[in-house]
Amino acid sequence: MTRVAAIDCGTNSIRLLVADADPHTGELAELDRRMTIVRLGQGVDRTGRLAPEALERTFAACREYAAVIKELGAERVRFVATSASRDAENRDDFVRGVVDILGVEPEVISGDQEAEFSFTGATKELAGRADLTGPYLVVDIGGGSTEFVVGEEHVRAARSVDIGCVRMTERHLVADGEVTDPPTPGQIAAIRADVEAALDLAQQSVPLTGAHTLVGLAGSVTTVAAIALGLREYDSEAVHHARVTVEQVRGITARLLASTHEERAAIPVLHPGRVDVIAAGALVLQCVMERTGAREVVVSEHDILDGIGWSIA
Repeated sequence: MTRVAAIDCGTNSIRLLVADADPHTGELAELDRRMTIVRLGQGVDRTGRLAPEALERTFAACREYAAVIKELGAERVRFVATSASRDAENRDDFVRGVVDILGVEPEVISGDQEAEFSFTGATKELAGRADLTGPYLVVDIGGGSTEFVVGEEHVRAARSVDIGCVRMTERHLVADGEVTDPPTPGQIAAIRADVEAALDLAQQSVPLTGAHTLVGLAGSVTTVAAIALGLREYDSEAVHHARVTVEQVRGITARLLASTHEERAAIPVLHPGRVDVIAAGALVLQCVMERTGAREVVVSEHDILDGIGWSIA
């Protein structure tokens, strides 16, 4: 067994998985899994640069993760960075900071690489299940981008498009530096238009209809699932492989879009770092389900982070 540490740094959050990996089977025995909201992508859509305060929040999380990795004795570390750091002019500042803290260089991967890791992480344990058959369409709704991947044992097609909960919120729901609560019909329509245009782009590379199982990943999807399940506190075991119908998603999205910051913050399973961006994220999920014709989404807690871990093994 090899003890590995996988780090996934996205637009909204940074996450760590430390696990014992079997190099022969690729199986992971999880030792520690954690997530920190750092909003690295703050303002990137508007400025093209990583904000100093966003970098410092991210570096603070990296210092915490470095201590965990050292304490658990991980032998190999892989750090993958996605949408925000792909887009930023000053990503070299980000790279230098990570190297100084963790001693490894972050791999700023392409959207296609991100999609493949997400697909592997989400579908590896579904093989052999009679109730969740392929082909699978995996949808990873991140902060800055959304990945669409279709395949069975292997990826057949993938596409990353620039829609995500943070990007859509900052582009359409922010006025004079403040998030509009609740958003206006015009703002909601603007998000929908962006998402539909992005789905048109994705459709050019990935067939969005015809998959037997729609699998949804990342914080917007897992939060919607936790709300649908009526959880009083977040429970990853309950959320993992939960099935949420399109009618439930429509109802939750409508509720979130009609609510104020305070009303969303009062939802017990909603992480404070998602309060301002969850409505946009839920709307992206709703649009995806309506475009694909899926009656339900199977929610996975295993995603790009697990794919990175398996790649190390």
